[in-house]
Amino acid sequence: MDSRERLVRRYYEAIDEEEYDGVFDLFSDDVVYHRPGRSSIEGIEAFEEFYLDERSLEDGTHDMEDVLLAGDTAIVRGRFTGRQNGEKVEFGFVDLHEFEGEEIQRRWTYTDRGEV
Repeated sequence: MDSRERLVRRYYEAIDEEEYDGVFDLFSDDVVYHRPGRSSIEGIEAFEEFYLDERSLEDGTHDMEDVLLAGDTAIVRGRFTGRQNGEKVEFGFVDLHEFEGEEIQRRWTYTDRGEV
């Protein structure tokens, strides 16, 4: 398995297990996270604040259906099942993770339900 695929798989495992320190270790200090309908998150401090204080998804699991590698990018297609703002949700997602060396430097999330 490619190192980029291992890293993105570890990302989803850590998120689902709520091991946020493990999540933050996967990203560069100058990470940029793009989400639909929201402003981009820039820098590791803002990224950490988002995950620890602002993220509306919780108690969930990410089921990865495909992981595609293209150059410095890993593309993940899957389904999230969990809670958003206290309500049960299930939706499809596509995430793009762009690498700088062994760290994720940029991330884009697209879902079939709008804002996340």
